Amino acid sequence: MNRLTRRSLPAAAAALVATPALAQSGWPDRNIRLIVPFGAGGAVDTLSRIFAARFGEFANGHTLVVENRPGAGGTIAGAFTAQQRPDGQTLMMADIGGNAIGKELNPSLTYDPMTAFTPVIHLVNLPSVLLAHPDQPARTVEQVIAAARAEPDRFSYSSAGVGNGSHLFMELFLRRAGVRMVHVPYRSGAELVTALVRGDVQFAFPSVSSSIAMIREGRVRAIGLGSPAGTPLLPDVAPVANVLPGFETAIWHGIVAPAGMERGLVLRINEVFGRIARLPEVAEQVATVQAGQMVPGTPEDFAAHIRREFDTWAPIIREGNIRT
Repeated sequence: MNRLTRRSLPAAAAALVATPALAQSGWPDRNIRLIVPFGAGGAVDTLSRIFAARFGEFANGHTLVVENRPGAGGTIAGAFTAQQRPDGQTLMMADIGGNAIGKELNPSLTYDPMTAFTPVIHLVNLPSVLLAHPDQPARTVEQVIAAARAEPDRFSYSSAGVGNGSHLFMELFLRRAGVRMVHVPYRSGAELVTALVRGDVQFAFPSVSSSIAMIREGRVRAIGLGSPAGTPLLPDVAPVANVLPGFETAIWHGIVAPAGMERGLVLRINEVFGRIARLPEVAEQVATVQAGQMVPGTPEDFAAHIRREFDTWAPIIREGNIRT
């Protein structure tokens, strides 16, 4: 039996289906700490503060205190959260690195993201987009693939760091297309787009939210969307899946808690964040500011999503020997 079938999400997540309990309507009875795995001012921090601004309305008047613990691709925040009690006082804004594939990227990680957390609710997906420098003649996905096939290793792409979504998205694209490019990692989404604007690299696969301004100004060219559903912000850009069937990439965030949380408490926290996520003005704000789509659902939905993400990216990481 291979590792993918042996490993599982927390037993607490599985128990959500089987263990009946009353929803804990008394939660919270004090302010709640939300651990954010990236620095202030970034996309995840902005999303967290959108939820924090409306939290008290649905949480007995208490405050959601955003606490930034950036570094190591989200695993510093993950390690901290995993050590806390599953009492609902400390939650984490989940990310693929800290809460799914972190140990694949760094085998010496002190916790296993696939067993250290209780999934609570999936909140948002942020679409990704394949970009090209305007000097590149390629204007379609087919033309990008043809150019890379004709001149292997001539082209390079930027990312926001080794193992970042922008790195993995392009690696998946290249593998599915059967072509190669040279990876040039940077430290942030802003830097990867700036490198493309300068012409230091020819391609990139970041989030729409980190690149929409440069796309609108014509400083980079949008080639294909990672989401098969597309996005209203780029209505004329076709999905990559039109050329590579089944291709789908998105940055996602949700709420997780330390492993072992009681079912009733999980359902109560899910309810609070779900009510915020379903506010039309919140959905509009996330769509306008981050090109994001709200996708609240059950704890089981989120657990299944994390498992699918792990199953998608773990083989890419292993086969490419990607390490942080």
